Amino acid sequence: MTEHHDVQELSDVDIHVYEAIAAHAVGSGAADVPALIRATGRSEEQVRRSLSTLIEQGHVVPSGEGFALGPHDFEVDY
Repeated sequence: MTEHHDVQELSDVDIHVYEAIAAHAVGSGAADVPALIRATGRSEEQVRRSLSTLIEQGHVVPSGEGFALGPHDFEVDY
C-alpha cells in the first residue's frame, strides 16, 4: 500500500466483504473464501476481486489460510 485509502470510499461489494472479514475476526479469526461467500451471498469471483482490492489498499491482509483486517485506526464493534 503506497497511500492511505478511506474504507468509506469502497464499493458496496468491497464493504460487504470487509464487514464479513471484520465480523468473522471477532468470532474466530481469519475468514477464508468459502466463509466470505456464505457471509456475503456474493459469487467467488466477486469475493476474490474484492479481496484483491482490499489487500492492494491495505484494508485486509492474508492470514494463514484466510484473511484478516489490516492496520486501521477505528474500532469495530459486533
